[in-house]
Amino acid sequence: MFSHDRIWAAIDALASRNQLSASGLARRAGLDPTTFNKSKRNAGDGRPRWPSTESLSKVIQATGTSLEEFTALVRGGGDALLPTRGTASVPLLGFAQAGTGGYFDDAGFPVGQGWDEISLPATSDEAVYALEVSGHSMMPLYRDGDVVIVSPSSSVRRGDRVIVRTRDGEGMAKILQRRTGRSIELGSVNPDYPDLHFTVDQIEWMARILWASQ
Repeated sequence: MFSHDRIWAAIDALASRNQLSASGLARRAGLDPTTFNKSKRNAGDGRPRWPSTESLSKVIQATGTSLEEFTALVRGGGDALLPTRGTASVPLLGFAQAGTGGYFDDAGFPVGQGWDEISLPATSDEAVYALEVSGHSMMPLYRDGDVVIVSPSSSVRRGDRVIVRTRDGEGMAKILQRRTGRSIELGSVNPDYPDLHFTVDQIEWMARILWASQ
Protein backbone atom coordinates (compact mmCIF):
# COMPACT_ATOMS: atom_id res chain seq x y z
CA MET A 1 0.00 0.00 0.00
CA PHE A 2 1.30 3.44 -0.93
CA SER A 3 0.72 5.09 2.43
CA HIS A 4 2.03 8.48 3.49
CA ASP A 5 4.51 6.90 5.92
CA ARG A 6 5.78 4.40 3.37
CA ILE A 7 6.37 7.05 0.70
CA TRP A 8 8.50 9.11 3.07
CA ALA A 9 10.27 5.99 4.35
CA ALA A 10 11.15 5.13 0.75
CA ILE A 11 12.63 8.60 0.21
CA ASP A 12 14.73 8.20 3.37
CA ALA A 13 15.85 4.74 2.23
CA LEU A 14 16.79 6.11 -1.19
CA ALA A 15 18.85 8.85 0.45
CA SER A 16 20.59 6.35 2.71
CA ARG A 17 21.25 4.01 -0.20
CA ASN A 18 23.11 6.81 -1.96
CA GLN A 19 24.95 7.86 1.22
CA LEU A 20 23.02 11.13 1.43
CA SER A 21 20.91 12.97 3.95
CA ALA A 22 17.36 13.91 2.98
CA SER A 23 18.65 17.43 2.27
CA GLY A 24 21.51 16.06 0.19
CA LEU A 25 19.09 13.97 -1.84
CA ALA A 26 16.98 17.07 -2.53
CA ARG A 27 20.06 19.02 -3.63
CA ARG A 28 21.19 16.24 -5.95
CA ALA A 29 17.78 16.33 -7.63
CA GLY A 30 17.96 20.10 -8.07
CA LEU A 31 15.28 20.75 -5.44
CA ASP A 32 15.19 23.11 -2.49
CA PRO A 33 17.31 21.49 0.27
CA THR A 34 14.36 21.59 2.69
CA THR A 35 11.97 19.74 0.35
CA PHE A 36 12.24 16.44 2.25
CA ASN A 37 12.75 17.80 5.77
CA LYS A 38 10.77 15.94 8.43
CA SER A 39 9.14 19.22 9.46
CA LYS A 40 7.51 19.43 6.02
CA ARG A 41 5.95 15.98 6.08
CA ASN A 42 2.89 17.12 8.02
CA ALA A 43 0.97 20.38 7.97
CA GLY A 44 0.63 22.54 11.08
CA ASP A 45 -2.77 21.03 11.80
CA GLY A 46 -1.37 17.51 11.58
CA ARG A 47 -2.63 16.67 8.10
CA PRO A 48 -0.14 14.60 6.05
CA ARG A 49 1.80 16.34 3.30
CA TRP A 50 2.76 14.20 0.33
CA PRO A 51 5.83 14.75 -1.86
CA SER A 52 4.91 15.93 -5.35
CA THR A 53 5.16 13.59 -8.31
CA GLU A 54 7.65 16.06 -9.83
CA SER A 55 9.91 15.78 -6.77
CA LEU A 56 9.74 12.00 -6.86
CA SER A 57 10.51 11.94 -10.57
CA LYS A 58 13.56 14.14 -10.06
CA VAL A 59 15.05 12.07 -7.22
CA ILE A 60 14.46 8.84 -9.13
CA GLN A 61 16.26 10.28 -12.15
CA ALA A 62 19.06 11.91 -10.16
CA THR A 63 19.92 8.66 -8.37
CA GLY A 64 19.60 6.38 -11.39
CA THR A 65 16.80 4.45 -9.69
CA SER A 66 14.11 2.69 -11.68
CA LEU A 67 10.42 3.12 -10.87
CA GLU A 68 10.29 -0.57 -9.97
CA GLU A 69 13.13 -0.13 -7.48
CA PHE A 70 11.46 2.85 -5.85
CA THR A 71 8.17 0.96 -5.67
CA ALA A 72 9.99 -1.85 -3.87
CA LEU A 73 11.21 0.67 -1.30
CA VAL A 74 7.67 1.99 -0.82
CA ARG A 75 6.34 -1.52 -0.21
CA GLY A 76 8.98 -2.05 2.45
CA GLY A 77 11.86 -4.47 2.70
CA GLY A 78 12.70 -4.01 -0.94
CA ASP A 79 16.06 -2.38 -0.34
CA ALA A 80 17.69 -5.71 0.43
CA LEU A 81 16.61 -6.96 -2.97
CA LEU A 82 18.06 -4.00 -4.88
CA PRO A 83 21.52 -4.05 -6.45
CA THR A 84 24.14 -2.27 -4.39
CA ARG A 85 25.23 0.98 -5.94
CA GLY A 86 28.91 1.08 -6.67
CA THR A 87 31.03 4.13 -7.27
CA ALA A 88 32.73 5.39 -10.38
CA SER A 89 35.57 7.85 -10.87
CA VAL A 90 34.93 10.62 -13.38
CA PRO A 91 37.13 13.51 -14.57
CA LEU A 92 37.03 16.68 -12.46
CA LEU A 93 37.83 19.94 -14.23
CA GLY A 94 37.88 23.53 -13.10
CA PHE A 95 34.97 25.50 -14.52
CA ALA A 96 37.35 27.93 -16.22
CA GLN A 97 38.57 25.06 -18.40
CA ALA A 98 35.13 24.83 -20.00
CA GLY A 99 35.98 28.05 -21.81
CA THR A 100 39.51 27.08 -22.78
CA GLY A 101 40.46 25.42 -26.05
CA GLY A 102 41.95 21.94 -26.12
CA TYR A 103 40.13 20.47 -23.13
CA PHE A 104 36.98 19.24 -24.87
CA ASP A 105 36.01 17.61 -28.14
CA ASP A 106 33.26 18.98 -30.38
CA ALA A 107 30.59 17.08 -28.44
CA GLY A 108 31.60 18.52 -25.07
CA PHE A 109 33.51 15.51 -23.69
CA PRO A 110 36.85 16.06 -21.89
CA VAL A 111 39.86 14.92 -23.92
CA GLY A 112 43.33 13.90 -22.85
CA GLN A 113 44.53 12.43 -19.57
CA GLY A 114 45.85 13.54 -16.20
CA TRP A 115 42.61 15.07 -14.88
CA ASP A 116 41.78 15.15 -11.22
CA GLU A 117 38.99 12.70 -10.44
CA ILE A 118 35.96 12.54 -8.19
CA SER A 119 34.05 9.45 -7.03
CA LEU A 120 30.31 9.37 -7.71
CA PRO A 121 27.58 6.77 -7.27
CA ALA A 122 27.66 4.62 -10.39
CA THR A 123 24.92 5.43 -12.92
CA SER A 124 23.82 4.02 -16.24
CA ASP A 125 25.25 7.10 -17.94
CA GLU A 126 28.98 6.50 -18.26
CA ALA A 127 29.62 9.69 -20.21
CA VAL A 128 29.62 12.16 -17.35
CA TYR A 129 32.23 14.44 -15.87
CA ALA A 130 32.44 17.00 -13.08
CA LEU A 131 33.07 20.75 -13.16
CA GLU A 132 34.05 22.66 -10.03
CA VAL A 133 32.30 26.02 -9.78
CA SER A 134 34.44 29.11 -9.22
CA GLY A 135 33.21 32.61 -8.48
CA HIS A 136 29.67 33.79 -7.85
CA SER A 137 28.12 34.13 -11.30
CA MET A 138 25.99 31.02 -10.74
CA MET A 139 24.55 32.02 -7.37
CA PRO A 140 22.15 31.24 -5.81
CA LEU A 141 21.91 27.74 -7.34
CA TYR A 142 25.63 26.98 -7.35
CA ARG A 143 28.20 28.40 -4.98
CA ASP A 144 31.95 28.74 -5.25
CA GLY A 145 33.40 25.25 -4.72
CA ASP A 146 30.26 23.30 -5.64
CA VAL A 147 30.70 20.51 -8.19
CA VAL A 148 28.20 20.09 -11.02
CA ILE A 149 27.84 16.75 -12.81
CA VAL A 150 27.56 17.16 -16.57
CA SER A 151 26.31 14.73 -19.22
CA PRO A 152 26.99 15.70 -22.85
CA SER A 153 25.10 12.62 -24.05
CA SER A 154 21.80 13.46 -22.30
CA SER A 155 19.05 15.15 -24.28
CA VAL A 156 18.51 18.80 -23.39
CA ARG A 157 15.03 20.24 -22.99
CA ARG A 158 13.57 23.63 -22.20
CA GLY A 159 14.13 24.51 -18.56
CA ASP A 160 17.21 22.31 -18.16
CA ARG A 161 20.35 23.73 -16.58
CA VAL A 162 23.22 23.46 -19.01
CA ILE A 163 26.91 24.13 -19.52
CA VAL A 164 27.47 25.97 -22.80
CA ARG A 165 30.65 26.70 -24.72
CA THR A 166 30.56 29.28 -27.50
CA ARG A 167 32.77 29.22 -30.56
CA ASP A 168 34.46 32.31 -29.14
CA GLY A 169 35.71 30.14 -26.27
CA GLU A 170 33.40 31.34 -23.52
CA GLY A 171 32.08 28.77 -21.03
CA MET A 172 28.97 29.41 -18.96
CA ALA A 173 26.22 27.79 -16.90
CA LYS A 174 22.73 28.80 -18.02
CA ILE A 175 19.13 27.66 -18.24
CA LEU A 176 17.85 26.70 -21.68
CA GLN A 177 14.81 28.88 -22.27
CA ARG A 178 14.16 28.27 -25.96
CA ARG A 179 15.84 26.54 -28.88
CA THR A 180 14.85 26.68 -32.54
CA GLY A 181 16.58 25.65 -35.72
CA ARG A 182 18.26 29.06 -35.86
CA SER A 183 18.65 30.41 -32.35
CA ILE A 184 19.20 29.52 -28.70
CA GLU A 185 17.96 31.58 -25.76
CA LEU A 186 19.69 31.11 -22.43
CA GLY A 187 18.51 32.35 -19.05
CA SER A 188 21.01 33.33 -16.39
CA VAL A 189 21.20 31.42 -13.13
CA ASN A 190 22.19 34.60 -11.29
CA PRO A 191 19.60 37.40 -11.70
CA ASP A 192 22.43 39.95 -11.70
CA TYR A 193 23.57 38.61 -15.08
CA PRO A 194 21.60 39.15 -18.32
CA ASP A 195 19.88 36.50 -20.38
CA LEU A 196 21.68 35.72 -23.64
CA HIS A 197 20.65 35.04 -27.22
CA PHE A 198 22.81 33.17 -29.74
CA THR A 199 22.48 31.87 -33.25
CA VAL A 200 22.95 28.10 -33.45
CA ASP A 201 26.28 28.44 -35.24
CA GLN A 202 27.67 30.52 -32.35
CA ILE A 203 27.40 27.54 -29.97
CA GLU A 204 30.13 24.91 -30.03
CA TRP A 205 28.43 22.54 -27.61
CA MET A 206 25.83 22.40 -24.87
CA ALA A 207 25.69 19.74 -22.14
CA ARG A 208 23.05 19.11 -19.51
CA ILE A 209 23.76 19.50 -15.79
CA LEU A 210 22.40 16.37 -14.11
CA TRP A 211 22.86 17.41 -10.50
CA ALA A 212 25.19 19.23 -8.14
CA SER A 213 27.28 17.87 -5.29
CA GLN A 214 27.05 20.58 -2.61
